[in-house]
Amino acid sequence: MPHHEKLIRVLHQLGLQNLEDVYRNLPTPRLYEHAIRNREGHLAHMGALVVRTGHFTGRAVHDKFIVDEPASHDRVWWGDFNRAFSEERFDALYARVCRYLEGRQIYVEDCLVGADSRYEKAVRVITQDAWHALFARTMFVRPVDLGRDIEPDEPEFTVIHVPHFHAMPSQDGTHSEAFVILHMTRRIVLIGGTAYAGEIKKSIFTIMNYLLPDEDVLPMHASANMGANGDVAIFFGLSGTGKTTLSSDPTRRLIGDDEHGWSSHDIFNFEGGCYAKVVNLSPDKEPMIYAATQRFGTILENVCLDMDTRHVDFSNASLTENTRAAYPVQAIPNAVYPGVGGQPRNIVMLTADAFGVLPPIARLSPAQAMYYFLLGYTAKVAGTEAGISEPQATFSPCFGAPFMARHPSVYAGMLGDRIRDQQVDCWLLNTGWSGGPYGTGTRMDIDVTRTLLNHALSGGLYDTEYRRDDIFGLHVPLACPDVDTSLLDPASTWDDAAAYRQTALRLAASFHQTFDEFRDMVGPDVAAAGPVAGHD
Repeated sequence: MPHHEKLIRVLHQLGLQNLEDVYRNLPTPRLYEHAIRNREGHLAHMGALVVRTGHFTGRAVHDKFIVDEPASHDRVWWGDFNRAFSEERFDALYARVCRYLEGRQIYVEDCLVGADSRYEKAVRVITQDAWHALFARTMFVRPVDLGRDIEPDEPEFTVIHVPHFHAMPSQDGTHSEAFVILHMTRRIVLIGGTAYAGEIKKSIFTIMNYLLPDEDVLPMHASANMGANGDVAIFFGLSGTGKTTLSSDPTRRLIGDDEHGWSSHDIFNFEGGCYAKVVNLSPDKEPMIYAATQRFGTILENVCLDMDTRHVDFSNASLTENTRAAYPVQAIPNAVYPGVGGQPRNIVMLTADAFGVLPPIARLSPAQAMYYFLLGYTAKVAGTEAGISEPQATFSPCFGAPFMARHPSVYAGMLGDRIRDQQVDCWLLNTGWSGGPYGTGTRMDIDVTRTLLNHALSGGLYDTEYRRDDIFGLHVPLACPDVDTSLLDPASTWDDAAAYRQTALRLAASFHQTFDEFRDMVGPDVAAAGPVAGHD
């Protein structure tokens, strides 16, 4: 039976019938043509496709659900990030979505998630828009690059993406008109009411976080790169901490910028593309990412475009601070594709401390690494969200709580075992503020951060002398080549020593309070690995 007929049969089995047209696995140029003909976006002067996502310019954090059904109930970390949705309501909403798509055209992209063939999953993305199909083609591993094709009945998960369909909360049981609903047993994801493309990739990431622990693979919200000698580094970090920027290093090979698995064999990328924040993107500070935005095949989300010249303005955040670029990982010179590397030598935990009290770099013991992994600390600054007028501590267990389908202790236990088994060196790298909090101090210069990082990854900080911070208990180098020594001690960069100590103690207290949720779930060494001061 020809592929198209098989596909139509599979779509019928999903409940998708009477479709006007079905476009499967169109190449990038044809998806461009469709997107422009459908008036979904505009062409920028260097070839990127510029699109807008409408009301939602980021994830709809209150609109993600997991269907509560017997086969998965006991394994899901239920709560604010994984809200329960009944099977009855899922079936009803699913039927409404299928009826909505009757008589409409759809785009189908068959992709792979997981660059290591031992753990890969076939995923089908069905969407209304050509540009969202291009996003899926860009962000996931492309079978065509591996000389393969995905059979119509092969996908293990199906994403049905209807950004222009709006739920009715009173009828559908959703929080708003937007919804992201995962049915783990039926292997279906429903996304609607939002055009923000990140929902597609993060729904699949949530699925990988659910499945892979059973295969003895640690799923990680982390970037990874590789040195000339094959030494692999993992970078954990929340949005805005530098995960993409720091892993895209001209002296190292990029494995991936956001989602990886750590098996007994290797580190492997889940994806085939990068999804970088590009607000205030600089060709001087981030040359490789900037170059990737100036090419055919890249999607620019909510980036302002001059309609006369077709030049983009990365400094204009009038639509959102969360402007994004999606591009194939091969757009980064010397990238590893498919993204597979060996066992890691270093783990770097990134934070953007807007209070200005954490050192720019510190070496972590294995227990401290588990502590900061479970804490997942960074800080939001004024202007990034409505209602924030001063720095605000943010904690996201495993540096990615919204995507952790299982309890954080599952992932933390796996991380601790791997750190000890592989004898990995761990670091805390602060890309935030120095000399005072946001509004008073200054942001760490990216060149200083890169210098510190390069010395850590190359072994240049192994034999240096360290001091133990009297508040946070962190081991901080007393000196680093090519870095002003005064920057290594945050207290010395403040004009007011008393204000520094008060601010540091307040942040330490918030660490203790937040970690109380996990204190009884970890060993005594991890429970004691936090700040040595700041208790109530």
